[in-house]
Amino acid sequence: MVLLSLTASHRELDLDALERLSTGSSSVGRVVVGTCGPVAGAVVISTCNRFELYLDVDAPLSGDSVRHATRHVAELVAHASGVTGDVAARSFTVRTGPEVTEHLFAVASGLDAMVVGEREIAGQVKRSLAIAREQETTSKTLELLFQTASRTSKRVGTDTELGAAGRSVVALALDLAESELPPWDGARAVLIGTGSYAGASVAALRARGCEDISVYSQSGRAEAFAESHGVRPVDSLVEALADADIVVSCSGARGRALAARTDEAALGAMVAGNFGGQTTLPHGLTGEVGPEASLGHVLDAAAVVRARERAADRAGDEPEPRPLVILDLALHRDVDPLVADVEGVLLYDLATLKAHAPAVAHDVVAQAQGIVDAAARRFEETRLGREADAAVVALLDEAEVRVVAEIDAAVARLTDELALRGEPAPEESDVDVIARDVRKRVHAELHDKIVAVRARATAEARAAEAALVQGAVALTMTASTQRDADHRSSR
Repeated sequence: MVLLSLTASHRELDLDALERLSTGSSSVGRVVVGTCGPVAGAVVISTCNRFELYLDVDAPLSGDSVRHATRHVAELVAHASGVTGDVAARSFTVRTGPEVTEHLFAVASGLDAMVVGEREIAGQVKRSLAIAREQETTSKTLELLFQTASRTSKRVGTDTELGAAGRSVVALALDLAESELPPWDGARAVLIGTGSYAGASVAALRARGCEDISVYSQSGRAEAFAESHGVRPVDSLVEALADADIVVSCSGARGRALAARTDEAALGAMVAGNFGGQTTLPHGLTGEVGPEASLGHVLDAAAVVRARERAADRAGDEPEPRPLVILDLALHRDVDPLVADVEGVLLYDLATLKAHAPAVAHDVVAQAQGIVDAAARRFEETRLGREADAAVVALLDEAEVRVVAEIDAAVARLTDELALRGEPAPEESDVDVIARDVRKRVHAELHDKIVAVRARATAEARAAEAALVQGAVALTMTASTQRDADHRSSR
């Protein structure tokens, strides 16, 4: 088994490119496992600032195989997202072996987040594994990898100041909006969406003293969410906006609608076979135009204009209604960017938040990184130990054959000696004594051999993975160079 990851995040791509790339992400893991023979498991992490695929490959991978695998999955992502295959391929950072473990543990612990130390990512990593279980795409190795990542994240949260800081994308957004709002105990908030960010938003708003919170959902889940979180459901978004001071939009509905357009049959045909095969886009799918072009936003400029007009009517003789702050925390923008042009409206999106993300003290990050590094080393030692188990089992099997042969020979000699003396054949207790002595001697001789075989098998596994890592690094450097060239040419 070999671990392989293809990752793209706010560190490598601007959020517009990341948004396009992650369209259709919900189907990628299922289709890869269902159609690519060597892939034993897949888990996909798709959040507001990252899109990552973790694969468990049941085949020896060479540098060429890594390139084939990357291209195969990139074409799959390209088809689902509407970008070209070349763009998808060079958007990913490719990792293999221990680098996969190190990266995932850092991600789960918030060290690779847009807001370093944010805790939402820990829940997102857990949910990614849960989704893979539901889709039946996980594997024993990926289960252990992601569960260990969650335990590592928990330790970082409890053993360092990083976890005590209460840092999150939601908290940062509310901090940025605060200067434009009335006091929190008098502010009126509207949530769009009922997912994990909505729950985190309720908690963050209440922590600041805001109690007037309502929720709107296109999917009809507002009432259930409102009941479980103690907020108020609304049916008319425009009416709710007319009374609101702040809107937190985090539905992701546009992203799910885009994903629903994915034709899994065509995707399956595109990646059928194993990693060594050729990949061809189905006829008519060039990937030149993203499918999101014709899909509306959850909140458009027209709706906001109507809401502002109603707010002005209700303000009566007041010079102007209070400003409306809108926080768009969805990667696949819930809010039409044109909303920013509406008078009296301030729109903050993920790009704005990224630009204002605060730094963290170096010693705090170093302490958290130390925990992550130690956990990754332990995981890799355990995993490589399992690689060596096959060699040890083979040695034990050989030893058992020798033990049986030596016991039979010893019993036969004793039987002959007793017969010469006219005595009866050995009793069962005599045979048991012989068996214990033989096993003790053979296993004592075997100890040093087991140590040597395990060391040799582990060293061979490390060497093979080191070669794979070099291949992945070379592939990533090529992709990074191409991204830089694309960026320069677009200026």
